[in-house]
Amino acid sequence: MKKLFNFKLNFDRDIVVISIVSTLLITMDRYYNFTGFKAVDRVFFYLVTPLLIILFVSRGSPRDYGFRLGDWKAGLALTGLIVLIAIPVLWYTTRGDEHILKYYSIQMTSAAPLITFIDLIGWEFFFRGWILFGYARKFGDHALWLQAVPFALAHLGKPEAETLSTIFGGFLFGLVAWRTRSFLYPFLIHWFIYTFTIFVAGGAFG
Repeated sequence: MKKLFNFKLNFDRDIVVISIVSTLLITMDRYYNFTGFKAVDRVFFYLVTPLLIILFVSRGSPRDYGFRLGDWKAGLALTGLIVLIAIPVLWYTTRGDEHILKYYSIQMTSAAPLITFIDLIGWEFFFRGWILFGYARKFGDHALWLQAVPFALAHLGKPEAETLSTIFGGFLFGLVAWRTRSFLYPFLIHWFIYTFTIFVAGGAFG
């Protein structure tokens, strides 16, 4: 009987914590709205909670999870390059897809840059900081794909074309974080993409 239940498991505590808690947080984000303002909820879900876990459960430093400036020269260069490429792509894909237009046009407001900033600051640390560098300790550069999977699944319910592309977009954002050792630069890229898409869909540029 003892042999039947002898699974000989040897789990890494931090990997288990990241896997379970990240799944629960994404699920809670889907079903709950505690503050009445989704972007604020996400700061607590995706920034505050992982930081507390890093400090008090993993007993680590946020710096080791990309919470730092990192290689700022490479970061700014990659950010600028990706933004320049993204502008025409976003312009044509947004204006040419009625589902994207409908989804993002209703978010058009003068406060959109601030709202998207608050919304994404935790989101990017969650995927391109905590999950990426947490998994990298055990799985090395395979963590780039591993963090892209929950990122893509978290987009379910958004426009189809966007959701289908997020496994690759998540990998690209992760690659920037990996190169710079910081979540800041994928955050800046994602912030621009989100805000620019809203402005294009909302007719801010005519």
